[in-house]
Amino acid sequence: MAVVSCSIISCSGNSLSGREKGALGGGVIGSGLGAIVGNQVGSSGAGIAIGGAMGALAGGLIGNESDNVGSAQQGQDERLRRQDEELSRQRRELEELKREKSRDTY
Repeated sequence: MAVVSCSIISCSGNSLSGREKGALGGGVIGSGLGAIVGNQVGSSGAGIAIGGAMGALAGGLIGNESDNVGSAQQGQDERLRRQDEELSRQRRELEELKREKSRDTY
């Protein structure tokens, strides 16, 4: 199941979001752990299903939070870039005013 999901997603050509990557990875890891636990208690199928669902949920939540942090970081980077541009503009303006003032005093 996980191999089929990976194949379908990889052929779509679109990049996966952090939430999608987390859900996929969590589902695979959860299914594996669920199979091990399920085998020990006598119900591998239920263990795989429960482990996969719980892993996908946990991975999706973690990936979503990672996406949110990344988005916030991009916004902050853009604000800093705009502030740097404004500071450069103001420095150029100050230098021009200084040059004009020095020309006026001669």
